[in-house]
Amino acid sequence: MKSTVLKYGSYGLIVGFIIFMLHLTLGINNLDYSTNELLGYVSIFLSLSFIYFGIKHYRDHVNNGLLSLGKAISVGVLISLLVGLGIAIADFIYTKYIDPEFFSRYTEMMIEQGQGEQVMEMTSSTAAVFMLVLVTIIGFIISLISGLILQCKG
Repeated sequence: MKSTVLKYGSYGLIVGFIIFMLHLTLGINNLDYSTNELLGYVSIFLSLSFIYFGIKHYRDHVNNGLLSLGKAISVGVLISLLVGLGIAIADFIYTKYIDPEFFSRYTEMMIEQGQGEQVMEMTSSTAAVFMLVLVTIIGFIISLISGLILQCKG
């Protein structure tokens, strides 16, 4: 299980980091916040697609074609933690070093839209932790669905 998680989790981590950094650095000044948010979710789901392939690989090549739902969720959540780490690191680097004014501009935009009371104070660290938790929660859901599709009790 360890090698499968490391292999597919690393793929997801790298893809998540690269796609997230690309969309943030290339699109932030040319796209509105809602489009950037949508691209962020697309990059998260693309990166988390490695969960399905990791679970399938584990079932077919490591566990002799057998897979319980619990084992599928374990493999998937561990992969999603690595993916979340890649995206969290990208988010931290972007908001801390590349665009340190991101949160103040975002807060201004929310206030202009009349949603200022919904904005909480964010830092690069809290945003990174938030992304890690968000990706892991989405990863759990994808793991559950993948496990239901791929489970095979023999």
